Amino acid sequence: MTTHEAFMRALFQGRAALIPYATAGYPDRSGFSRMVEQLLPYADLLEIGLPYSDPLGDGPVIQRASETALRNGTTVRKVLEMVHEVRAQTDKPIYLMTYLNPVIATGPERFFHEFAQAGVTGLILPDLPPDEDPELVDLAHAAGLSTTFLLAPTSTDARIAAVAPYCTGFVYTVSVTGVTGVRDRLPDGLPELVGRIRQHTQVPTAIGFGISSEATARQAALAADGVVVASALIRAVEEGRALEPVLEDIRRGLQKHSVPWPG
Repeated sequence: MTTHEAFMRALFQGRAALIPYATAGYPDRSGFSRMVEQLLPYADLLEIGLPYSDPLGDGPVIQRASETALRNGTTVRKVLEMVHEVRAQTDKPIYLMTYLNPVIATGPERFFHEFAQAGVTGLILPDLPPDEDPELVDLAHAAGLSTTFLLAPTSTDARIAAVAPYCTGFVYTVSVTGVTGVRDRLPDGLPELVGRIRQHTQVPTAIGFGISSEATARQAALAADGVVVASALIRAVEEGRALEPVLEDIRRGLQKHSVPWPG
């Protein structure tokens, strides 16, 4: 299933696409596998985070998950194996969220090729300004990977125009400035932000950062084509709570989706 097909399927069902997140190797390898099994029935696309020692864009919940995964011995090679195992379970798009350092340390061509072979559909690269290193983006595309970059409420029209063309999977729209984390309410300006982004791209938009409830999911779904849920899920695992109630709550918010994706 392509990224386009996944978003279109959700659109035809009158809702936003759900993109849940799991940190590879958290709480351990078997726990990660169990988490993915619980996420897949709800997911239209799946985001897998490659744990990194200095995740500047992540809030404390995701940071703790990365630290735990790294302490448990999670490496790029083991994440490749985990992705391969997930791909054997589903044809849904899998997006790998990775900071740039592991890409450079592995070697970009090798990194992109091996993850594409393992079954990754695309990359989310939060700390790469794509217009500053278009050759690196081209290498990812040459390996058959889609690319997704982040735009925020503070992004100017000029910045949106510079970044959006490099988003070949979807545009990751950050709901608030700062780091990831659970929030009670999202800002009111999201529809305007997504509208500005849509002037520069035909790929779908997904809103992340702060989605933790039916109410916040509804706010995001009324503005964009997809909703990314991360910290709320990791926190549930951290606290030993079941994922299903969190996912059911968020899914109820997605059904209020009413803004058509023009792509």
